[in-house]
Amino acid sequence: MALDIEINGGDRDRFERAARAALDAVEVTEGHLAIDFVDEARIRELNAAHRGKDAPTDVLSFPVDHLGATPGPRELGDVVMCPQLTEDLDEAVVHGVLHLCGYDHEADDGAMLDLQDRVMTGLR
Repeated sequence: MALDIEINGGDRDRFERAARAALDAVEVTEGHLAIDFVDEARIRELNAAHRGKDAPTDVLSFPVDHLGATPGPRELGDVVMCPQLTEDLDEAVVHGVLHLCGYDHEADDGAMLDLQDRVMTGLR
């Protein structure tokens, strides 16, 4: 299976390019992920329900099959973004996809954000 990137709202070519750049950087070559664009109220609901933070945010990631442990095609997960709260949509896609791949900037001493910067440099 190749990469299957589903974009729900927004510029498909633009955001697929950003997602693929992040996946290439971490050498993920197969799987499925979805990127959804929602309003501020919906991202606030998701943030409260899944992170216990009753506030809107720019991007959330919901990894499904991080280690590829389930049989069949790998399900990477979903990235949910709120364009109204996002300064750079391409960077938010890259950020969200890196989270799906197991990166965590809150626990890795800057490794994820350094990688994110390298990916963004390549996109520009």
